[in-house]
Amino acid sequence: MPDEARTPPFDPRLLRYSGSARRYSVALAAFSVGTVVAVIAGAVGLAGLLGELVTEPSARSFGAQGVHLSVIAAAFTVRAAVSYLQERYAHRAALSTIAELRASAVDALTDATRTSPHRLAAERDRSSTVLLRGLDALVDYLADYLPALMSTVIITPLVIVVIAWADWPSALIIVFTLPLIPLFMVLIGLLTRDRTRRKLDAMSNQSSQLLDLLTGLPTLRAIGRSIGPTRRVDELGREFGRTTMSSLRIAFLSGAVLEMLATLSVALVAVGIGLRLVFGDMSLYAGVLALVLAPEAYAPLRRIGSTFHTAQDGILAARDVLDVCARTGEPVGTRTLDVAGRAVDVDDVGVRTRDGWTPRGVSGKCAPGRVTVVCGSNGSGKSTLLSAILGLETPDEGAIRIGGVDVRELAPDAFHAQVAWLPQHPVIVTGTVEENLAVFGRLDADAVDRAGAAVGFDDVLADLPDGTATMLGSDGSGLSAGQRQRLALVRVLASDASLLLLDEPTAHLDDDTAGRVLDAIAARAAAGATVVLVSHRAAARSIADTVVAAVPEAADVR
Repeated sequence: MPDEARTPPFDPRLLRYSGSARRYSVALAAFSVGTVVAVIAGAVGLAGLLGELVTEPSARSFGAQGVHLSVIAAAFTVRAAVSYLQERYAHRAALSTIAELRASAVDALTDATRTSPHRLAAERDRSSTVLLRGLDALVDYLADYLPALMSTVIITPLVIVVIAWADWPSALIIVFTLPLIPLFMVLIGLLTRDRTRRKLDAMSNQSSQLLDLLTGLPTLRAIGRSIGPTRRVDELGREFGRTTMSSLRIAFLSGAVLEMLATLSVALVAVGIGLRLVFGDMSLYAGVLALVLAPEAYAPLRRIGSTFHTAQDGILAARDVLDVCARTGEPVGTRTLDVAGRAVDVDDVGVRTRDGWTPRGVSGKCAPGRVTVVCGSNGSGKSTLLSAILGLETPDEGAIRIGGVDVRELAPDAFHAQVAWLPQHPVIVTGTVEENLAVFGRLDADAVDRAGAAVGFDDVLADLPDGTATMLGSDGSGLSAGQRQRLALVRVLASDASLLLLDEPTAHLDDDTAGRVLDAIAARAAAGATVVLVSHRAAARSIADTVVAAVPEAADVR
């Protein structure tokens, strides 16, 4: 059975990862107790009032009924106040809970010991959709559905107990008819779970397609191909609209069915009470009390039915987010090691992904003072190998050791402080050029000048309006791809790291600049650094002291 069929109406993990949800649950229990006390008190007061007015003509004065009227007024006031406080607190608690879940999920996604780079890349689009639009649907779940659940647990049983004390046949009818409502809800949930999941998938697909279109729109417009992707986004929008309307149709129909079922159940109780009153088998007080409380026994379940479909999106989104939050990280090493002058030994390393082994069976020695070039075809696992050396990926086979110590045993913070890493897509944050140069730590000014001259970044600064004070936008907006690459290279080459991991350092650079960059890399190796370099350029092999081949192995499809 699909996972959605096993999705509970309330996930206890919500309380673990959100302090606001814990406080809100306690408040809901208090609100439910206040509501049930007000409901029962009001029903007792109304039953006593009508019973005495009908059966005792002498008690029809206002003074004689003052106690009953006061109880009814107090119950009405308390119930209204509780409802007001609950509505007011619910939305604030919902927003706080969503913010805390987002923060916990982002922590899990950015924690390399819990979410590897490959897994993060594979889940990027869906995770962003769930964390942004998906979790917004949790407001309805927390503000409407969860209070109804709490009311069902607290209010309904206490009301049935009071009805049984007043008129046990009516309580028996309620006990037998009440389960029909959740039974129908389960059947309807089984019918709609696939539609709800398709709706969430359609929203995720539309968001990712729109993001890709906006990212590549300048290039698409330049080559006159912007119309096709736009049509695709329109098709996804219409598909999302169809799945949404399909869910709404079932929501309206199922809401009507559940409402009718609850109404018929109350009608059965009313008919039984009426017949027994006619034949004199029960007192008017007991009849009125049972009749007034009967709808209150069904009310929480009716609220669950009316809010069930609006809460489904939130339930599924919350489940996905809680699955991310609940990920357990790999054991984190605690050893500290000075990696300067120590070789990196790659021993028969293999990393398994959903596409197969990328790479598998890679071995080699990356010695200090030497340049090791990792070569291989696209998708062979060269970048994955660098991530494994850095400790961001855990090899499924083999091991990576530095000075004889497995990288998994090293304390990440102390180890990473000695490593300079240039990924395929360097991180450029919104801020000035100077802030981006120091984003991974303050660099020596002289070292920055030397590295800038070596890779041609001084020419880039000369063309910028405010030099290092020039503001850059998101993802390095304001710089070309080649200029962003040179900025990232300066950060690496100007650092005092003992281990340099460079993934395509000459990407987006012309041959002349690429040659200067390779010379600067060779100079760092000559100064004693351990350099591991991934590059498709044949010129990179000219500075290689050692070549390591990364070879993938296709997934076993048996």
